[in-house]
Amino acid sequence: MINYVAVLETNYATEKWVISGNDYATLQWFSETTKPTQGELDAQWPAVNYNNQVAAVETTRRQQYETQSDGIYFAWQRGDATEVAWREAVAKVKSENPYPPNPVG
Repeated sequence: MINYVAVLETNYATEKWVISGNDYATLQWFSETTKPTQGELDAQWPAVNYNNQVAAVETTRRQQYETQSDGIYFAWQRGDATEVAWREAVAKVKSENPYPPNPVG
């Protein structure tokens, strides 16, 4: 399902508009620019959705790096762990949180 609010917030954040729910038919456009058509917003959705998914993966990775690999990194820097152990922990986080396939190409 296309999230028109997400598309509008991402690609038209500086414009003035109001939408009720997620219904394009309720989109009111108050900017001097031309109101995007439903087809234009539909076409923009795959890129917006992909970027949102990537952002979620990056947030999860960052949280897991902090809890799973950062401590190993600092231990390695102190001589209490190995670089290999740190790299393995980083690789594990990445493999458990892969990026989605890019629909845009």
